Amino acid sequence: MGSKLESTDAKNKLEDLSGIVYQPGENPYEALINACNGRPEEIQSLYSTHRTTRNAQQRSRFLSPDFQECIIDPFLLRLENRSIEPGFQDPRNCLVFWARPPEHVIQLAVHLQNLLKEAAPSLWLMPAHRMHMTTLEITHSRTPAEISGLVESMRPVARTVTDLTFTRRSRLVKPLLSYDLAAIALTFLPASGEAVVSRPIAAPPHTADGVGKDGVVAWDEYTYHHLRRGVFEMVKDTYEVQSRYVVPSAHITLGRYLCQDDHDTPQKREAWIDAIEGINKWLETQVWDAEGGGWIGEWIVGQERGLDFRCGALWYGGGRTVMLGEGF
Repeated sequence: MGSKLESTDAKNKLEDLSGIVYQPGENPYEALINACNGRPEEIQSLYSTHRTTRNAQQRSRFLSPDFQECIIDPFLLRLENRSIEPGFQDPRNCLVFWARPPEHVIQLAVHLQNLLKEAAPSLWLMPAHRMHMTTLEITHSRTPAEISGLVESMRPVARTVTDLTFTRRSRLVKPLLSYDLAAIALTFLPASGEAVVSRPIAAPPHTADGVGKDGVVAWDEYTYHHLRRGVFEMVKDTYEVQSRYVVPSAHITLGRYLCQDDHDTPQKREAWIDAIEGINKWLETQVWDAEGGGWIGEWIVGQERGLDFRCGALWYGGGRTVMLGEGF
């Protein structure tokens, strides 16, 4: 089907910069929770450390005198420019559970995309209706037949997983742009007692461990990392999870580079970094914890839709939904 293509993962390893060491065979999300003694403020701190350290690392790479080029995704390039390899189809099929952003988060993300497009006109943008955050990648780079078999084996547990966020609610706050040589994303931190700023919603049903007993902020004891750990536990006995990475990151991909035109001089790269840092400053001062403003940076996972059990060629928000959980 044409030349063998190399995924950007091979050139752009997403390493964990939080300092957590994972042990073979364990639930990988358990290690971070244990290291933080389950405390939301410590979990938030490690998520923050990961994204702050990574942004500093990538800033240095963009501005280095040794900079060579951005990493162009050859699969996406062929999907967007059909003249390169007519009839090309992405052969990498995946099986995942996604968290879908609510409308107010999508509106914020699209606004940021428009600002980024002004700074880098050639940037490929993730379509708004395809935006997602991967809660758990079960497997990837498989054939359609392999994925079809796995979907059937997962059906008995899938409904419990997709509906999990209806009763076990976790909040994400403090959105910030994170970037590397291949892409740019909107990242969030697990909440830790911040003021509630999104529209009022019904409280979740009472659960045995008391989550939700004191209102929305009480949910913060069950962080997004706890949610990821819980989904992994539900799935692991049905199938050995084969995620590409388990780093402490809660992100929505906003865009990818498809050419070098916007970053082919030191001046352009410096302007790109300045634009990102300017947007991040705006997010910190005008969106974080803002009450009654035009933008809401808080996301209670499960708002509007539960988790999305999805399969197929998913790399750029495609594929199909097998099962969608109940939202609130």
